[in-house]
Amino acid sequence: MRRMLAIVTLLVITTTMALAGSEKGSWTGQVTDAKCAPKVSAECSKKCIESGQPVVFVNDKDGSVIQVANQDALKEHAGHHVKVDGSVQGNKLTVDKVSMVGD
Repeated sequence: MRRMLAIVTLLVITTTMALAGSEKGSWTGQVTDAKCAPKVSAECSKKCIESGQPVVFVNDKDGSVIQVANQDALKEHAGHHVKVDGSVQGNKLTVDKVSMVGD
């Protein structure tokens, strides 16, 4: 019985650690500010970000609003439609690369 409990505990811990890991990939979406998200207005986003609002990423796939860990990576892209490469851990996106998407 103790052996079975140890195995189940180990499986639960392993599964939890795997789910808590980061997801690497590419996502397409809009760059905006936390105050206005999920709406995107280039002019408004730029003003809000310049006044201190955090940068967020609005995923095209499901409309989810994702916080950005490295804010400076996307500040210049406020209001733009972009493709980002990086990783998501929890609800935080760490951007490795940004490229503009033609509309």
